[in-house]
Amino acid sequence: MTPDDNSPPIQLPYGAWKSPVTAEALAGSQVRFENLCSVDGGVYWTENVPSADGTHGVFRLSTTGAAIPVVPAVSNVRGRVHEYGAAPYLMVGDTAYYTRFADQRLYRLAPRTDPEPLTPKGYRYADCVPLRAADGTVTALICVREDHTDPQDVRNALVRLPLPGGGAGEVLYADSDFVAYPRVSPDGRRLAFISWRHPHMPWDATTLNVAELGDSGLTALATIAGGPSESVLEPQWDSDGGLYFISDRSGFWNLYGWDGAAVRAVWPHAAEFASPLWQLGQANYALLGNGLALARFGEGGIDRLAVIALRRSTARMLELPYVQYDQLTRIDADHVALVAGSATAPQAIVSINVSSGRAETLREAGRALLSPAAVSVAVPIDFPSTQGRTAHAFYYAPANPGFRGPPDERPPLLTLVHGGPTTQATPAYSPAVQYWTSRGFAVVDVNYGGSSGFGRAYRQLLEGNWGVVDVADVIAAAQYLGRTGRVDPLRTAIRGGSAGGYTVLLALCTSDVFRAGADYYGVSDMTALARDTHKFESRYLDSLIGPLPQAQSIYESRSPLQHLDGFKVPLLVLQGAEDPVVPANQSARIVDALRARHAPVAYLLYEGEGHGFRKPENIIRSLQAELSFYGQVFGFAPADVLPPLTIENLPLKKDLPNNQ
Repeated sequence: MTPDDNSPPIQLPYGAWKSPVTAEALAGSQVRFENLCSVDGGVYWTENVPSADGTHGVFRLSTTGAAIPVVPAVSNVRGRVHEYGAAPYLMVGDTAYYTRFADQRLYRLAPRTDPEPLTPKGYRYADCVPLRAADGTVTALICVREDHTDPQDVRNALVRLPLPGGGAGEVLYADSDFVAYPRVSPDGRRLAFISWRHPHMPWDATTLNVAELGDSGLTALATIAGGPSESVLEPQWDSDGGLYFISDRSGFWNLYGWDGAAVRAVWPHAAEFASPLWQLGQANYALLGNGLALARFGEGGIDRLAVIALRRSTARMLELPYVQYDQLTRIDADHVALVAGSATAPQAIVSINVSSGRAETLREAGRALLSPAAVSVAVPIDFPSTQGRTAHAFYYAPANPGFRGPPDERPPLLTLVHGGPTTQATPAYSPAVQYWTSRGFAVVDVNYGGSSGFGRAYRQLLEGNWGVVDVADVIAAAQYLGRTGRVDPLRTAIRGGSAGGYTVLLALCTSDVFRAGADYYGVSDMTALARDTHKFESRYLDSLIGPLPQAQSIYESRSPLQHLDGFKVPLLVLQGAEDPVVPANQSARIVDALRARHAPVAYLLYEGEGHGFRKPENIIRSLQAELSFYGQVFGFAPADVLPPLTIENLPLKKDLPNNQ
């Protein structure tokens, strides 16, 4: 049934409501703007193209507001440095230098020419910046390079790539395990960059380095900031030769300046001015060249914008209708482009007039699938968890103006677990969340202990405690919402991908709070993950669990595969066959083990997919399968026409735990 616009809401069980946010519409509308930059006043970005299997092209904004392809999506402009990529292209005038996903080589594409490869196979490049001669001519690119010529010994370095010839590049710096943010001073004589070593991740401990840059390479290398208990990010040179960067030395990522002699806090604030550096090229502030900067900062998981007077240490807030900001880039002295997310509409590329505080939408990420009035808006909640801690989440109530639930029924709850685990949930509009709320689900997106966005101390709650604190907090969120009467405690599901999938599995193994779970490429065997994963995360578990072999017993105790005797509820597992981050054997092993125990399980393996699904047909199939899965487990009939999903060993409803 579908109600008329003017008819009263139809009463139907929660979960059975008909929604305009179909799986097909969602897959076709999941456009994301990434790698936004401005060159010579022009605005450029990468964008996934659903009609081209989710491949990425480089676009620029025309004077009429249209998106003009610079590099077509057939090239699939995506890097794989650190496997998560980002910063995969650079514009020099109207010439694009970009990474093609298929071979990871760097290409040059000038107008009215064919793409020309500049680098050999076996290397990956990202976060490149131009090096200019005194007359302004670009003579080279300085890039982060990841050397895969020996897959058993992957090496990261800063290299200088000469132009126009190209090549593998001249190594400028290779004395650490990782490097990022090469930035050349305005006079071309100095290079700033950050570096870090195993076992640290870039949100744990990095150093900011400055060196003299000459024909023979780097000299007079000095460390400006950072160390074993400080995370430094995003150095930027100002037009006057001053260097700015972000550091969490105060307990929060804040903006600092260096004048060649001393470091000073620019505008101390108990808020986060950065996010974990999962992807290269993160841009959280823009220097305007006139003594001002526009910066984003987050408080309680919600972003704001501040115009900061760099020398006076004062700031002016911009009050705009957005809750998330990303990828800030200077257009001119009075305008900054960024990607903005609101609570009720898809993300957009926006131009901010710094003087007036006005925002102009330049490009929207597809059509809205719901009117603003029909959107379930995130409500921040704080709730008690174990050991007297307070955890955080965003709660979304069911919302669909055409339907209402029975008066004696409370909605089922879907608990979302973000990945990382060092990332965060945000309140920005997500069609994936609205897919569920518009069908009658309540959703809670949990910022468990260890999440970013709440300061270094909160982020460090997961050190040594992955699989403990995160599990306790997602359980506490579901219990809190059940206890306060907002959801049905007997119809609670949990869903997560990657690190979030691990938390899903362990929560289902070790508690009876959740009655179903969806695991997207989650971790089931911690020891195998430490052995099989890629270089960037190969020592991540040292801090999250402990170093091997000393902590072997803890790895085993935290592995879901070791706790399957407590696994009694249905599980849906979805996995990409070519996942380099969480290999497919992590899902295959737990599915095989559950089958051997005759536990209820459904498994979908997607060929040609890596860490996260990009092909529209696989996004559609996953959403439809998950809806069918919950319908079968919780006993409602979805309004959608869904392909069959077989849940092996699914008991009759009366035989499910706790008489679901």
